[in-house]
Amino acid sequence: MKLTLLLFLLLSFSNNAQTFTDSNLPIVAITTNGQTIADDPRIVCHMGIIDNGFGNRNYLTDAYNNYDGRIEIEIRGSTSQQYPKKGYGLETQDSLGNNLQVAILGMPPENDWILYGPYPDKTMIRNAFTFDLARKMGRYASDYAYCELIINGEYRGVYMMLERIKRDLNRVNIDNIHTPNLWNDTLTGGYIVKVDKLTGEVGYSWTSNYNNEVVFQFHDPEYDEINSLQASYMENFINDFETAINGTQFNDPNLGYSKYIDQESFYDFFIFQELGRTVDGYRSSSFLHKDKDGFSWNSRLVAGPMWDFNLSYGNADYCNAELTTGWQYNFDDVCDFSTSIPFWWKKLLQSPNYSNGLRCRWDELRNGPLKTSRVNQFIDSMANYLEEGRIRNFEKWPIIGQYVNWNGFVGQTYDQDLNFLKTYIENRSIWIDNNLGGSCSLSVEEPIFISETHRIWPNPIEDDLNLGLTLFKNSSIDFKIIDLSGKEVFKKHLGYQSSGTHAFEIKNINLDSGVYIYLIISDDLKLHSGRVVVK
Repeated sequence: MKLTLLLFLLLSFSNNAQTFTDSNLPIVAITTNGQTIADDPRIVCHMGIIDNGFGNRNYLTDAYNNYDGRIEIEIRGSTSQQYPKKGYGLETQDSLGNNLQVAILGMPPENDWILYGPYPDKTMIRNAFTFDLARKMGRYASDYAYCELIINGEYRGVYMMLERIKRDLNRVNIDNIHTPNLWNDTLTGGYIVKVDKLTGEVGYSWTSNYNNEVVFQFHDPEYDEINSLQASYMENFINDFETAINGTQFNDPNLGYSKYIDQESFYDFFIFQELGRTVDGYRSSSFLHKDKDGFSWNSRLVAGPMWDFNLSYGNADYCNAELTTGWQYNFDDVCDFSTSIPFWWKKLLQSPNYSNGLRCRWDELRNGPLKTSRVNQFIDSMANYLEEGRIRNFEKWPIIGQYVNWNGFVGQTYDQDLNFLKTYIENRSIWIDNNLGGSCSLSVEEPIFISETHRIWPNPIEDDLNLGLTLFKNSSIDFKIIDLSGKEVFKKHLGYQSSGTHAFEIKNINLDSGVYIYLIISDDLKLHSGRVVVK
């Protein structure tokens, strides 16, 4: 079968104007056996992947060595379906049609995947930059691998194989809602919801009590996978959060917003939406998730993961999205769309504690992964990696120098588009430097991050620190420190500990001065994280 398929592919390419035989990128080949891939329903077909490893050539004549089997596939996306270069959602399956967990292109095993084809983003880097930055910031973001795609012998261009956002140990690491915990809890989590427009298969949704143009939807589990009590719980949780943040005591540490949200995740979400001046930011493709009470010891609402940044960083020409000035959270003052931005993003900035913490987080990132030199280094290295494939991509899709909905800038060369991206991020960052409110002081001898269940002190540190930790079950504990690039720079195994309250003295950390992220790991799962400053 493999030989027959190879002959078919080679004959097809010899009849095409564009001949494609090998690549430095992995090659994904899909054969539909005469069927047409549609938006709905999915079709069953075959996918093979050739991946000989980084730095090695991949040839069409090579054996399928990464995946060789059955998939179900459909066209995905909302407004992106207008483009001739389609995106696809797919599921890997065994021969009987059951979900098949596989490690596609070096990513952790799963069965739900997305083939995203960059089109209006002619750099083909905006989503990769966003996901990479999120991971450097200590957040989960979809892992990805660039590849070149063939469908039925036709070259389709450069794509990104992406992890679909879902609940999973290696994706959004929250508990399974259907699995009881120690308290027989199948109600309080975990949920992934999103603020989004009503397109595609939505199922049940509900609107904010304060703006009926803010629409919430269940993402995972989907609405038909949960019962009415579970659906009501999550809807009421968000309603209670909005009520608290709209009230006169919204800044109260026990009654206000801090009771409901993971504050640092909201900082990071805000920073992404504003840095990208994301035209759909806050009001579309905006994910939130909540874990089960007692599972991760943080059952507050977490903002993220990041998604859909192809029209960000100056790549949209409407509603001031191409400007490097102004705040995106004021979008509703500029444009009147059918979807609106939740009021809480603006209201949170009225809290001195919140705005000061946000300022600290921004300054910290600007001295780390958002330093201009590091941003440009990533963009240049990715452009270099994609050079061979993107030349073929733009022979297939000759759009360089042409306006594509909704480009905010149209370069006459790929390099001009790339330089625009780098310049936009630099200028936008400088504007935020000069206009973000709040005041940051990291000189106090107090924890930057305090919760009911852990504390570190002093902070800043010189070479030693103390950790206080409450455990609700027996577990093996590790303490790690990572730098702002995501590299692990310190680790100490704290042993197998019983449930209860513990205190640890951690010595000889021996790090250069700067800001770092600490992680407290229980049985290979993250319990807590926060910032630690080394003097």
